[in-house]
This record gives sequence, C-alpha cells and structure tokens, in this order.
Amino acid sequence: MQPVHTGGNPDRTSTLEAFADTIVPGEKRFSEDRAVAGAAKGPGAVAAGAMALLETPATGLTPALDDYARSLDEHAGAHAERQGIPLDPGVSAFTALPHDERVALVAALVAPGHPERDLWVLLTIFCNMAFDTGAHLPTAQAMADGHPGLVALGFTQPDADGLWRFPAFSYGRPLARLHPDTAPSGSLA
Repeated sequence: MQPVHTGGNPDRTSTLEAFADTIVPGEKRFSEDRAVAGAAKGPGAVAAGAMALLETPATGLTPALDDYARSLDEHAGAHAERQGIPLDPGVSAFTALPHDERVALVAALVAPGHPERDLWVLLTIFCNMAFDTGAHLPTAQAMADGHPGLVALGFTQPDADGLWRFPAFSYGRPLARLHPDTAPSGSLA
C-alpha cells in the first residue's frame, strides 16, 4: 500500500505523515515506507487517518498545511545539521530523520518557551484526535470499519441499530430518577 499524496505535493504528505507518526507511532504500511518509521507495532496516527483529518476544512488547518510542512522540513534540516546527521536528499528533511531524532525535534518544538509552540501543539492535537477519536469519520462508520485507534482504546460497538446504550451505569447506580413523562425515545413527552 502506497501513501496517499494529497495537496499535490508528495513531500508535503510525507512530511506531515512523518509528523503524525511521531505523535502516535505505528508499523510501516509497506517495506519501503519512509514516512511511517515502524517504531511501534500496530497502526498509528497515519493508519487512523491523520492526513484525512488534517485536510478536513473544519480543522482550519488545511490552508496552512503547506507552510507547516515547509517549516517542519526547515527545522529538521537545521536539527540534522546541529546533530551531524546526514539526510537522504530523496525525501523531505523531516521524513529523512531517524525516528528518535524526529521525537527529539518535536519535543523541542512543543516545549514551553519555543516561539512556535502553539502552532506545533495544535498540529499534535489533531494527529492525536485522528487516532483517539477518528474525528474525521462518523463514529458508527469508524467502528464498522475497524478504526484502529477506537479499536485499540476498546471503544464499545453500538447496538444493532447504530446507537450506543449503556445499560450498566458508570457509577454503579443511576444519577437521577427517570422523569415520569419521559417517552421511550428519551425525550419528554
């Protein structure tokens, strides 16, 4: 399986996928995968749809993704130079970094006091959201499709009609009595 190139720029996609994989690592999608480092078993943020979420207009990030990728590659090039790490010119600078160096760079970018911290934390949050919530998909569809993050988190499958009901109260008891005028739908009659 080859990565999905979006935005018309394969380096942009590779850089952003490598960033997402740094936030929630996963296993390589294919043997030559450079964006996904293979630092963890099972699917990570990329397999969970990080690029689809980042490119959802509702995030507000879509117009800035080219700038995010360019800036991340600039930071990666400077990091590699400081650390004496040779980079493969055949891929974007961030993608070319070894996984542990990606982690070190992202840690520096999101550290308190970094002047761009808020921008990188925002991108980090959306990469986490792709894995933790499948925010770019309807939840019932994500569950039916076996969304890797929701499965890994043990998210409960809906009932046969696609709705979630929780017959066992989380506190071990009802928090309030049901109003006598409550209809079977849960609304007041």
